[in-house]
Amino acid sequence: MPEPHLESQRIYLDNAATSWPKPPEVYAAVERAMRVLGAPAGRGTYHEAAEVERGVADARRRIARLINAADPRRVIFTSNGTDSLNLALHGLLRPGDHVVTTVAEHNSVLRPLHFLRQHRDVTATYVPCDAAGFVDPDAIRQAITDRTRLIAVVHASNVTGAVQPIETIGQFASERGIRFLVDAAQSLGHVELDVRQSHIDMLAAPGHKGLLGPLGTGVLYVGEGVEAELLPTRQGGTGTTSESESQPESLPDRYESGNHNVPGLLGLAAGVRFVEQHGVARLRADAASLTQRLLDGLAAIEKVQLFGPRDSTARIGVVSFRLAGLDPHDLA
Repeated sequence: MPEPHLESQRIYLDNAATSWPKPPEVYAAVERAMRVLGAPAGRGTYHEAAEVERGVADARRRIARLINAADPRRVIFTSNGTDSLNLALHGLLRPGDHVVTTVAEHNSVLRPLHFLRQHRDVTATYVPCDAAGFVDPDAIRQAITDRTRLIAVVHASNVTGAVQPIETIGQFASERGIRFLVDAAQSLGHVELDVRQSHIDMLAAPGHKGLLGPLGTGVLYVGEGVEAELLPTRQGGTGTTSESESQPESLPDRYESGNHNVPGLLGLAAGVRFVEQHGVARLRADAASLTQRLLDGLAAIEKVQLFGPRDSTARIGVVSFRLAGLDPHDLA
């Protein structure tokens, strides 16, 4: 880790894994949570605990507003994007269900599906993508069967950067009564998202990438009515209805057993506030300009092979390439 005075000299190129540096407000919020507040969320009524509760609620409201969710209680906090996707897949799918997904998915979708195919009699169809990384919505439509319960699609690839047409896919999923899960790990905070306009039933994302929060934070948006089908994958204390042995049915408690990552969530609220202040559209335009500059520069280098769309407006800022004759690990 470089010394603070050297931070400005470091060119960081690993934002697909986690964003860095964070806005100063994020560091301040995390430090205040740990040094000053020192309280859990939803477990007390004293001054510091009340401030923590307000901070967690603020994070929930800001994320709901960012994705145009009508009810902030439908924003469920998890430990990361993988945790969110596992809750969505393990909580929704039953024996005999069929899933339509794509070959462009992250292992956070592919591995849970592999497990469910082996142990829960779930079947899946993997729709191919073209050379640029795009999936044809018609191919997804044609893969639907009378047993299809879920369509799961990555919004933006962490390999090619290609942004998929989720609004089109969501429209026909809604028309067929099929649940629609979007993996927004690489897009939330980078690309404008509207869960209602895109007919998204569940949207999973980490808090530490485009939302600029700390590691150890994630979100799962659960659309209206989905909670009737989505079983919680763990049970435990929620700070509410403690006299009952049954897991609460109300949101978000149904899916949020155990203590929250308070420093992470207060830092996440600060990160989302930064995104709101600058605007997703502006942030995307700035990133597209830098991405196009990088694409054009790499394309001019002999023996460089680029992956993904050449048009920066059709992709996010993830740029993958290889150089003939060099192992990618050595090049990195």
